[in-house]
Amino acid sequence: MTIGEILAGESKNVEFKVQRPKDSIKYMKTVIAFSNGEGGRIVFGVDDDTREVVGIPKENVFSEIDAITTAISDSCEPVVIPDVYLQTIEDKTIIIAEISPGKQRPYYIKSMGIKDGTYIRVSGTSRPAGRDLTAEMYYEDEGRSYDKVIRRDLTVTDEEIAELCRQMKEVAIANGKSKTQKEAVKDITKNVLLSWGLLAEAEDGSIHPTNGYVFLLGKDEFLSHIQCGMFKGKTRAVFVDKREYSGPLWQQIDDSFQFVLRNIHLGAKLEGIYRKDIYELPPDSIRELIINAVMNCSYLQSSHIQVAIYDDRLEITSPGGLMPGVTLDKMREGYSKIRNRALAHAFSYMNLIEAWGSGIPKLLEAMKEYGLREPEFQDLEIGFRINLYRNTEDTVIRCAEENIQSGTQATQGNTQATQSTTQTVQDTTQTARDTTQTTKDTTQTTTQTKLSQEAKTILQIISQNPDMTQKEIAEKLGWKINRVKYHVNRMRQQNIIKRVGTSHKGHWEVV
Repeated sequence: MTIGEILAGESKNVEFKVQRPKDSIKYMKTVIAFSNGEGGRIVFGVDDDTREVVGIPKENVFSEIDAITTAISDSCEPVVIPDVYLQTIEDKTIIIAEISPGKQRPYYIKSMGIKDGTYIRVSGTSRPAGRDLTAEMYYEDEGRSYDKVIRRDLTVTDEEIAELCRQMKEVAIANGKSKTQKEAVKDITKNVLLSWGLLAEAEDGSIHPTNGYVFLLGKDEFLSHIQCGMFKGKTRAVFVDKREYSGPLWQQIDDSFQFVLRNIHLGAKLEGIYRKDIYELPPDSIRELIINAVMNCSYLQSSHIQVAIYDDRLEITSPGGLMPGVTLDKMREGYSKIRNRALAHAFSYMNLIEAWGSGIPKLLEAMKEYGLREPEFQDLEIGFRINLYRNTEDTVIRCAEENIQSGTQATQGNTQATQSTTQTVQDTTQTARDTTQTTKDTTQTTTQTKLSQEAKTILQIISQNPDMTQKEIAEKLGWKINRVKYHVNRMRQQNIIKRVGTSHKGHWEVV
């Protein structure tokens, strides 16, 4: 280790001990946690509070190495073989016990048993894994998929199987992006579901559903739900809106996707003389992230997929950390490993998945094209989270300005690129000229006034549809009426807009 690494303090993969504890359990929990995770180093001879290198007395170093190695080998099941070595820093000798990621998980402390002695690393600390995570390690390390486990306690009729096949075909056709893709959708049968792992045959020849079948149809009544929430500010202190979706997973995905679209900002751009809605975050990427969260959710954990919207970001969290062998760097390059393989087959058939491993690279490119900061990926050990950061200052204005230009260039054709937007659209139609001028006026007004993103969205709607009531604006945005009234009243107080006539028969004017 370098002095810089020591000064950086303890982390997910580093733990300090001022000396070897007499009770080996005090550091054996960390050994187990490292073995069950990505590995790590325990450094003896560094104060974990002050980060001071105190060292190990030179006359004791070799006996200490023997004691550490023996304790680790004798205390862990399966056996953990550490790499224990010396290092000199500031003329002081420290001992480093390096633990590699295990290949026979779960690892646990023998004397405590597998139920109480299995630990994982979470935020730089070693914590009990619990029954659910311990079971998940078994499945992952044996190359099995929990959603393919047969449910002998449940039965399924031929009629129910036929109905699922029919529904899945309908979804596949609806999700087809071209006539050719829609026409290519084939019927599926019981045998196909058996090959995917959604159904399984018991020893006596009877057919039973698997966990994947149960989760796909949302029949477990708890685990396969998606929780969605919108919050005021940047924390979860104040709810603005919340939903919990159940039922078939393909419907939950669509419901969650629509929830996000209702609660993020909607701008517009001109393509020629036509107006096209554009969201502040790339919709295709949002949908794909929700699908990936479902496919890689650990249904062994007693928690749900969560989709949370804050003032500054969209946060999607899925129970279950990264699969063994998957790192954040590999994921950015398109490497993927599916946790729920039976569900993955079903999603692929229903055209919910386009190409394996392409989601994250496409997301990175889409966010770059939108001019937004790179997404944040967080491996929470017991979960995985992706944050898409919103542009909280001038996204709507910038998009409007850029897209007025693109609309102008499309209409201009072979005319000079320097010709103004208003003049170009005027040459095309009177309607387009009015639309362009209105948008430019809106852009100028919002640029000069410090407004929230929500107020800018309302202002844009008012500029294009001055006859709309506050209730109609709320319905268009999918907001509560009080939320619209709050921003409208503030803009009226700031003399940005005014109402001419009554609330029902009048119209809005941008001052």
